Amino acid sequence: MSFMPVILWSDALVFLLLAAGISCAWYVRQHEHLLLPWRRVAQNPTAMVSLLVLSLFLLVGLLDTLHYRVLLPENNNGQKVYSPEVLSVFDKLLAPLRTHTEKTYSAPLAMTLYAKESISEANGLVSREYPRLRYGGAHLSDPQQRDGDVLKRGLSGALAGLLAGLLIALSGKRPLARHGWPVRPLLIATLIIFTVIGMTADLAGAYHVLGTDKVGQDVLYLSLKSIRTGLIIGTVTTLVTLPLALLLGIAAGYLRGWVDDVIQYIYTVLSSIPSVLLIAAAVLMMQVTIDTHPQWFDTSASRADLRLVFLCLILGVTSWTGLCRLLRGETLKLREMEYIQAAQAFGVPSLRILTRHILPNVMHIVLISLVMDFSGLVLAEAVLSYVGVGVDPSMISFGTMINAARLEMGRDPVVWWALASAFGFMLALVLAANLFADAVRDAFDPRLNRSAVAA
Repeated sequence: MSFMPVILWSDALVFLLLAAGISCAWYVRQHEHLLLPWRRVAQNPTAMVSLLVLSLFLLVGLLDTLHYRVLLPENNNGQKVYSPEVLSVFDKLLAPLRTHTEKTYSAPLAMTLYAKESISEANGLVSREYPRLRYGGAHLSDPQQRDGDVLKRGLSGALAGLLAGLLIALSGKRPLARHGWPVRPLLIATLIIFTVIGMTADLAGAYHVLGTDKVGQDVLYLSLKSIRTGLIIGTVTTLVTLPLALLLGIAAGYLRGWVDDVIQYIYTVLSSIPSVLLIAAAVLMMQVTIDTHPQWFDTSASRADLRLVFLCLILGVTSWTGLCRLLRGETLKLREMEYIQAAQAFGVPSLRILTRHILPNVMHIVLISLVMDFSGLVLAEAVLSYVGVGVDPSMISFGTMINAARLEMGRDPVVWWALASAFGFMLALVLAANLFADAVRDAFDPRLNRSAVAA
């Protein structure tokens, strides 16, 4: 093989979450009472458009999760040696954006660097000019041709994307209508999204659409690469949060007594500690361990990935207390219901009562909390990486982009596009997640459902 598949720790956790999600979806489809709230979500135009946007982010994240190492030319001993650089399928698809690096800053759609440099002319004089980029607009001989070329490429790409979106929309119109989904909003959103993608793809083939950063990397590529980090922080953290909150919250509400007192004491003490300080201390200790054991890692990517997984672990340990409180209160209420007391009177074991009666009736709270906490975790990564206790500096994320843009905003002229790009992509991800979370909450909240039926 010309490449060797690589499975990082975060990749394995993503695959585990993907398998769990598919299993849950299959289980929900077999039970009508579980499928009914999701049908209400599917009939919400805002929710489905938000889900469409989230699906694009998830697609980018999954493509960026399939990692491999390229086979290098054989050495004198004939042994196979693989490159120490870990790439992904997403890197392969966007190879021009990844490899076409400039010298330093360049503005969006520019043909020259952002700052003047001293250039020696043939007659020996030195002049201050804006040097041409190696790749951005290199197909044009005259910079005056740029505006017309950008307009032409933008319109042709937008038209191609519009046609592709139109074909997909027409092919999916009948299945959407048959399932009762909001056809018109989804079709309009599909056309808009594919138009933007087509225009961006056509322009990215000849220009740096969102400019370049200090070391000449394409900002569009960096923004797209940051999506995987945000998604992992927002989803993998649930693997830690969910078991702790479920086990301790239900145990405290159902068993009560000294068990309830101990669990309340634990999450009260944990909530009283500033989470940023706790995360910073844990990450710094982990970094010391990583630095003193370099033999654990064969690539720099595995080293950065371990810190990402550990950050998810710390965020999960510090963020389970809110859901635990909600589950404890709901379990205390359910414990006094007649069917629970009847089961206890008939001698049904406590474990069966918890798994058969308590757990299914608190899952709507779990689902609503996890979906709504997703956006908060994405923002938390950006803040932690900004203050230097987030992901590894070599890992691309929204937080590291914002941290790198911090000094750029203080120079003259201002380099604004890196910060604006990170902010725009993060805003789209968080806004789509929040809108979808609102729809899920409305569909699964029993009180809202009862009031809607009464109206």
